[in-house]
Amino acid sequence: MRDAPPTAADVIDQADEYVELAADLLPLDAWHRAHGARMVQFAGYEMPIQYDGIMAEHVWTRESAGLFDVSHMGQLVFSGEGAARALESVLPGDITGLGEGRMRYSLLLGSGGGILDDLMVTRRGDAFYVVVNGATKYDDIAYLLDALPDGVTMNLMDDQALIAVQGPKAVDALARIVPGVAALTFMTAAAFDWNGAVLWISRSGYTGEDGFEISVPADNVVALADALLGEPEVKPVGLGARDSLRLEAGLPLYGHDLDPDITPVMADLGFALSKRRREAGDFAGAARILAERDAGPVVKRVGLLIDGRQPVREDAAVVDEEDSTVGKVTSGGFAPTVGAPIAMAYVPAAMAAPGTRIRLVQRGKVHMATVTAMPFVPHRYVRAGGKS
Repeated sequence: MRDAPPTAADVIDQADEYVELAADLLPLDAWHRAHGARMVQFAGYEMPIQYDGIMAEHVWTRESAGLFDVSHMGQLVFSGEGAARALESVLPGDITGLGEGRMRYSLLLGSGGGILDDLMVTRRGDAFYVVVNGATKYDDIAYLLDALPDGVTMNLMDDQALIAVQGPKAVDALARIVPGVAALTFMTAAAFDWNGAVLWISRSGYTGEDGFEISVPADNVVALADALLGEPEVKPVGLGARDSLRLEAGLPLYGHDLDPDITPVMADLGFALSKRRREAGDFAGAARILAERDAGPVVKRVGLLIDGRQPVREDAAVVDEEDSTVGKVTSGGFAPTVGAPIAMAYVPAAMAAPGTRIRLVQRGKVHMATVTAMPFVPHRYVRAGGKS
């Protein structure tokens, strides 16, 4: 057990060796296999794609509570004088204005305004806890090392696991194990003691459901997963259902719906551009992003309801009346809660209005779709004041 987490520079120096061993480092690997998970390679790790089946796990999460392992994601802590301002140089959100235990969705931006990653930032005292995507975490670390001043320290918490329990009954199950968590509301977080271990718990997630994400010492995560699975509302859920759940919730997935060629305005993520930061125009790529915000994007991320029953998958072409490719599908699949295939796509701004009919081509076959508002399934977050 380390006395302190490694610095980001240490991780970069040892990245090749770390990535090679990564599959052995996920603390719940054996636990997943013991519970019958089908494992697949994902972001350099062996991860569970399903246990009882993607459809069943999806429905269970919407109706009860699913337990997810998201330990592949990067947990970073930024500290030191000026940490908030330093983060604001590459994030367009109001970081200095975050209150204790408050969270904010934000975007790591390149100098040209493209999205390098999407992430969550939480204030923890004088420090900031940031969760980044697993597939991009080493690139993120390298980029941030170059961007941050010497007085700001960035640590990778590789001795922490990260799990999530999501669904309308998640609060019932977790509150029996960790009393007090029910007092949290959407996008708030706090530390809790559990059997001598400190858990950092946020009321957040990426399914559109109420739920929690729990940062737990790796040495304690098996015991915590067992305790959660001992509650009648909870079943383990794999990456397959996590993807279909976030798609129904209209939530973009980095590397699919977001990439360095996409700006926040194109991605319809304008809410991540805080008012103070827009007015100051002092974040990476601000000139392009603010000009695009004023003039409107050339292309825009939209939701699609697909005619018929056959799903349309990523990379299917959006075509115009002359069969010229004018956009593409970035995520797609059958939506169990909707009862029909759905997709996200980037289309020309002139085709982005809800109700617009869209032609898609997948493997030579034409599919028809209708642009629709997202989310496809209403979010059920528990906000302050008891509103969902």
